[in-house]
Amino acid sequence: MGFGSYDESEQDNQEYDTDFDDDDGLDTEDNTHKGDVEYEFTASNDELLDRLKDIKETENNT
Repeated sequence: MGFGSYDESEQDNQEYDTDFDDDDGLDTEDNTHKGDVEYEFTASNDELLDRLKDIKETENNT
């Protein structure tokens, strides 16, 4: 069989290794955050919206 030719019999004989060990993965529980996060904003909503408008205008002009 030449390079690039297709043999349908090989399609049936493919084996896939689907045995995954639990030790191979990442334990996401190790990095779980168990605290609180608090934010304190000193600007009003109008000030923040004006700042966002300025940023968008700057991006559109570049």
